[in-house]
Amino acid sequence: MTTTTTPGVTGATASEAQPDVTGAGRASRPGPIAPVRARRRKPRVVANTIAVVFCLVWVFPIYWMVNTAFKPSDEVTTLTPIWLPLRPTLENFTRALTQDGFLVYLRNSAIVVVAAVLLSIVVGFLASAALSRFRFRGRRAILVAILFVQMIPSGALLIPLFLSFQSLGLLNSYIGLILAYVASVLPFSIWVMRGFFVAVPVEIEEAAKVDGAGTFRILWSVLFPLVMPGVIATSVFAFIAAWNDYLTAYVMLKDQGMYTLPVWLAGFSTNKGTDFGGLMAASVLFSIPVVVFFLIVQRRLVSGMTAGAVKG
Repeated sequence: MTTTTTPGVTGATASEAQPDVTGAGRASRPGPIAPVRARRRKPRVVANTIAVVFCLVWVFPIYWMVNTAFKPSDEVTTLTPIWLPLRPTLENFTRALTQDGFLVYLRNSAIVVVAAVLLSIVVGFLASAALSRFRFRGRRAILVAILFVQMIPSGALLIPLFLSFQSLGLLNSYIGLILAYVASVLPFSIWVMRGFFVAVPVEIEEAAKVDGAGTFRILWSVLFPLVMPGVIATSVFAFIAAWNDYLTAYVMLKDQGMYTLPVWLAGFSTNKGTDFGGLMAASVLFSIPVVVFFLIVQRRLVSGMTAGAVKG
């Protein structure tokens, strides 16, 4: 290997002596990565800004409800908005808890909601298992009918439901109100849980049959843990729908002693008019069970996705 020398340069090759013009030019020019990242970042910033605005709009009523619940009466009725209570108080909560019949209406709501959630889960689980695992005539027609009923507003079904329950003698009873709630949430429950059943491989059931498991054993020990996220999702939906319902309870129940909390909350007033501070405090108390129920069951949404898939 021979080395060539350049005049004026001693002991250096031509390649070493010649400046790297290409490398210098490449280093001095900005690459195309930065503009591409900037262009990609702009839509993301816009989307995040829109999401934050929507979240603030959604959270503001909740914030104002909690804010008003801790205000004294003079701060509630002032014309100038007060964003934080200047003199926080629990007086509104005291008035709400000491209202006539509060504990009775709370008990009524608990009985109706718990029964409606359990019944909707049991019936929805069995119905979705039958519609997803068995082949029989009219199965597609039933699925279309369930989807069609789900698209009908619940208020449109209230009059037919009222006439049917009147002929059956179920008006002004907890049983009638529970069945009305189950009828309103059952199409959604069946449709959601059926999707989870379809996602479960048939081979898991076949392996359980080889091990000698019967139909009900497979349903309870194999399929139920696998579709647990769907069961939790439908239970949350049924709980919220039954807990927040006002119209159905008001129409179906005539005895004031059987009213639920939403009906009591709608009539929260005093001789001097509507007590907005007490009303907001009662609304906060009314919202707590929904939040607590969701916090209890939300862990099962993930843990139930793989439970039961491994043979123990």
